[in-house]
Amino acid sequence: MSESSQQNETASKTLANMESYFKTHDVQFVAQDAVFINMSTGEQTKGREAIGNMLHYFYHVAFDAKAEIKSKYITETNAVVEGSFKGKHIGEFAGQQPTNKEVDVPLCITYDLKDGLITEARVYMLTDVMFKQLQS
Repeated sequence: MSESSQQNETASKTLANMESYFKTHDVQFVAQDAVFINMSTGEQTKGREAIGNMLHYFYHVAFDAKAEIKSKYITETNAVVEGSFKGKHIGEFAGQQPTNKEVDVPLCITYDLKDGLITEARVYMLTDVMFKQLQS
């Protein structure tokens, strides 16, 4: 296989993996030693299993939510997604008991990729907007 063919195959695999990840948040597309960083707090979640637990908690325990994507950009080594975190507050989050209120929070995530897997994600979420929505 030529170098060009290998690059095309890797790029296609990366694109397919990221498209699937954006829809499912399946951690099979996350490297074993990946790091997700909450840029608002600096908190880091390290490792595929911990990242899976964090995503499950955020999307299915604290909230019944989904990421609604407005735009995305994917290359072989990086990806960016911009959209909204939308859902209902159904469980304890950041010390706040469930309110059953709907949230619609602006979100942008940048990803570093290697061999078709996420190695690092930097999450930019406007949590001040979320807390205003939960308190109103």
